[in-house]
Amino acid sequence: MNKTNIIIIALAALSLTGCKSLYGNYNRPSVKTSGIVRDPVDDKATLDGANDFGNLPWRNVFTDPQLQQLIEKALNNNPDLLNATLNVDIAEQQVKAANLSFLPSVSLAPSGTISQFGSNAPTKEIYTLPIAASWEIDLFGKLRSSKKAAQMTLMQVRDYKVYAQTNLISGVANLYYTLLMLDRQNQIVTDMLGLTKNTWDVMKLQMEFGRARSTSVQSAEAAFYNVQTQAADIRRQIRETENSLSLLLGEPAQMISRGSLDGQTLPNNFSGGVDIQLLSNRADVHANEMALAQCFYNVQTARSRFYPSIVISPSGAWTNNGGMVNPGKMLLNVVGSLTQPVFMRGQLIAGLRVAQDKYKQAYNTWQNCILKAGSEISNALVAYNSADEKERLRQQQINVLKKNVEQVQMLYKQSSSTYLEVITAQQNLLNAEISQVKEQFTKIQSIVNLYKALGGGAK
Repeated sequence: MNKTNIIIIALAALSLTGCKSLYGNYNRPSVKTSGIVRDPVDDKATLDGANDFGNLPWRNVFTDPQLQQLIEKALNNNPDLLNATLNVDIAEQQVKAANLSFLPSVSLAPSGTISQFGSNAPTKEIYTLPIAASWEIDLFGKLRSSKKAAQMTLMQVRDYKVYAQTNLISGVANLYYTLLMLDRQNQIVTDMLGLTKNTWDVMKLQMEFGRARSTSVQSAEAAFYNVQTQAADIRRQIRETENSLSLLLGEPAQMISRGSLDGQTLPNNFSGGVDIQLLSNRADVHANEMALAQCFYNVQTARSRFYPSIVISPSGAWTNNGGMVNPGKMLLNVVGSLTQPVFMRGQLIAGLRVAQDKYKQAYNTWQNCILKAGSEISNALVAYNSADEKERLRQQQINVLKKNVEQVQMLYKQSSSTYLEVITAQQNLLNAEISQVKEQFTKIQSIVNLYKALGGGAK
């Protein structure tokens, strides 16, 4: 059978099977997007935002110079991100291999034979320099769909790298701001430690003059030790947070240089809404769609296996095997083969069904990822608004408690108040100031989480 006959048979088979769908391109299917982000204040079904927070690069969001240095260090040293970069390189090589699958494979296998009988001189020397090639004609799209699937895998792996980078940046930022919160709390506790020590000294002095009982002195001393234990706990948390941040930086545990909580300025113009289109920045959402596209082309590959496989295998050899003397001559041969699956013990049907089911699974994963993204954005917005409101109310509470502490101490010195009122007023002020710092941190953390939920800004 010559090459022309093989092509005629292939074209005839193609016209009979009607396999246009094997050459289809992936088109994004419909997915639920309406109402996935709730308004943090009015509880509306959707948010029509009008700001560009979701497109800001990370340097425009996290402006603290020391934090920027830490993020840069993490991006250069973090092992997980380095492995993600290597995964991209692996996927790129696979795409290159898939692109070369359309070319023929060529092999060279030279051989030689020497015949000798007894001690006589060699009677025959034969050499052969064969070159063989094999070329699969992609009439039914099997190679094309495999190449497309490899391309989707590459895009997916690149998305995972971006996703890992976004998680790393937000992780470093959260730990950095946690340190600033703990530093501020440690300062508050230290100040309160001096105040409680002063109260204890006053009560001891009054006991000497018979104006206070030993029980009041004991209560003041216990309050002083209680504040000391809080200080010790905060110092432990600072050390553990530094260790965790050092791990993200890919370095041994160490002290982290940092600024102060009061000096932080982050964008806050997003509370009026977030555009649903900003979800397109999320690398995990795009990666899951690329996984869906990969499954689409895998379905096409599974379908193409039902159709004939057409292979042309030319070969040639330079040999002297035709006689005892040189020069050698060239032998040429061309073989065409067409293999049509007839009975494969159900493997082809099962393979197609598995590919179709994996496509459905990938669609469900993609849809759930979009819903998860909307939920994370909603949570970050409501957390920010709630913390902002609580911080304002907490400041009013602190102003009142500071006056209360001053007045109670004055009254106690005048024997118009009890030691219990003094200790209670001081503890209430300490708790309120600690809570205010937590709410300031929650606001900052909400911005970090919103940055992450929106995909990490412009790349």
